[in-house]
Amino acid sequence: MKELAKILGGKGGVLAVLVVLLLAAVPAAAQKKDKKKQQSPSELAPDPKNLPPVSDTQAVDLVIGQSLGYWQIGDLDSLHKYYADDVVVVTGDWSPPLLGWDNYAKAYQAQRARVIGGRMDRTNTFIKVDGNVAWATYQFYYVTSLDNKMSESRGHSTLILSKRGDRWLIVLNHSSIVESMPASPVPAADSPQPGHP
Repeated sequence: MKELAKILGGKGGVLAVLVVLLLAAVPAAAQKKDKKKQQSPSELAPDPKNLPPVSDTQAVDLVIGQSLGYWQIGDLDSLHKYYADDVVVVTGDWSPPLLGWDNYAKAYQAQRARVIGGRMDRTNTFIKVDGNVAWATYQFYYVTSLDNKMSESRGHSTLILSKRGDRWLIVLNHSSIVESMPASPVPAADSPQPGHP
């Protein structure tokens, strides 16, 4: 470095060499950063072939969770990935069962047009798998704005799923809504009954 400084004329020459070296290094670093930016999200995601396999019970639970997510945000195309074309849907109100995906999709869109926002919480899920058939039951709590009024629903859902190829599809979705009114307490066995001392 001292010899280079003598050739270039002292400290100013060394400074000039350092500036030249730094300027040469900046484009190389920028190129490395650009290569990282150009990777697509799928390139950064883990390869599914390298992930540990999930059990059928875990796969069914994932189907339920993802389908409820798409149901909540109103993504009908993504929701259809989890429902069979020959699905039967029994809603919590007193309407006839909906036979087939097309009928369910129409009813869902009509309901969705009346809803603003909303959140569905799922609890107490139980899943049983037997070969290529599974059933699941869970409790739900749903709160939303329906026709510009706050609406709450609590209930139970039971799903029957069928494994078709390598995918689990919902073939029956049955929901029951439980009234929101608090129930009267049941008197204890040793408490006096009405009309008796």
